[in-house]
Amino acid sequence: MNIKVVCIGKLKEKYWSDAVAEYAKRLKAYCSLEIVELKEARLPDRAGEAEEEAVKLAEGRDILAHIRKDEYVITLEVLGKSLSSEGLAEKLDRLGLDGKSDLVFVIGGSLGLSTEVSARADYKLSFSAMTFPHQMMRVFLLEQIYRAFKINRGETYHK
Repeated sequence: MNIKVVCIGKLKEKYWSDAVAEYAKRLKAYCSLEIVELKEARLPDRAGEAEEEAVKLAEGRDILAHIRKDEYVITLEVLGKSLSSEGLAEKLDRLGLDGKSDLVFVIGGSLGLSTEVSARADYKLSFSAMTFPHQMMRVFLLEQIYRAFKINRGETYHK
């Protein structure tokens, strides 16, 4: 399986990049992983609604430019569907059985995703109704993908 994570923003703190590197290393045994970091669009101080929408549109265009037509897209959205770890494992297994081996997970910027990116999603996944920093979500996502592969292979993993 080929997994690509397209995300807005770079990891600034070493502890986030160390955590991502650790899960990327662990995932090598299960899949091909590519992480595409895209630049955050600049948001002026005291930005209004129109300026925020322009930022989401700019980031959205950049995200969509990194997604091929044949890739299965899973966006991380507050209003997406919540799954348990076992549910995500089942989803990934089912996608593989259906011949969908090129998956793209999308993590938006601080303002969320543009409507165009959300519309491109084949599946909208929610980790929580709460908002988390994109750096933290990247670690959460990679950990859950790793856990899903362990579950699907019947391998033990901490709970």
